[in-house]
Amino acid sequence: MSVKEIIKIEIDKLPENLLAEVLDFIQFLEDKKEKSLFAKASQGLSAASFQKIWDNEEDAVYDSL
Repeated sequence: MSVKEIIKIEIDKLPENLLAEVLDFIQFLEDKKEKSLFAKASQGLSAASFQKIWDNEEDAVYDSL
C-alpha cells in the first residue's frame, strides 16, 4: 500500500472538525514547496547578474578568503 493510499484511509477516519486542520497543513506544505522553488529560481537569476560584479580584478583578493 502506498503512502498516498494510507493517508486517504487515515483521512477517512478523521472527524469533520479535524479535516480543516489537515487541509491547512496540506496548503502550508504546498506554499513551502512553492517558496522553495521560487527561491531557487531567483537565486539562479541573481547569480548570473552578479557574476560580472564578482568576477573582476579589483575583488580578486577576496577570492582566497
